[in-house]
Amino acid sequence: MEEAVTTITRSSKHSTLSRLGAAIGVSLCLASVSCAADDPLAQQAAAGDGKNYIAGDGSVTEYAASERGEPVDVSGTLFGGAAVSSAEWDDQVTVLNFWYAACAPCREEAADLVALHDEYAPQGAAFYGVNIRDEQATAEAFERSFGIPYESFNDKDGGVLLDMTQYVPPQAVPTTIVLDREGRVSARILGIADRSTLDALIRDVL
Repeated sequence: MEEAVTTITRSSKHSTLSRLGAAIGVSLCLASVSCAADDPLAQQAAAGDGKNYIAGDGSVTEYAASERGEPVDVSGTLFGGAAVSSAEWDDQVTVLNFWYAACAPCREEAADLVALHDEYAPQGAAFYGVNIRDEQATAEAFERSFGIPYESFNDKDGGVLLDMTQYVPPQAVPTTIVLDREGRVSARILGIADRSTLDALIRDVL
């Protein structure tokens, strides 16, 4: 499937994200979040130091409604033990964030994901993490440290990643996917999810 647009070439009919083009190049400020401000891995990501993590290239892709593929077919088990399937996400916007605890950009973007969850969950949007590497204790320690309010898939076996392989390169972490109300991929961010950009991508399909 041909990718419809990126942040650089997005059609004028999607003016919300176009207005944010300049903001995408601006560095995220860690000082607003105390747990991230003292986090050496988050500081490493902000400094552009590529040690200790694999990451996306920072590209943002939004798919026009007419060019989205079939609804995704995702299933897995959350760290809390519940089995979850994309069949349960009918008629809701869903955000999937692929991460692991030692990933520096994952730490840097955590506070923005929390803020967006708090804003859009009351409006019916669902958020899930997809942890591709960690044991449960490590993942839950990260979630406590950064105040993550939503649950994550335990995806050490790669099942969810395999389900999403058309959109999520195996070594692009973090990656954030937005699904529309029909369960189709409407947008993808490879790399740190800039808050203003992800906000616009969610609002466009909410």
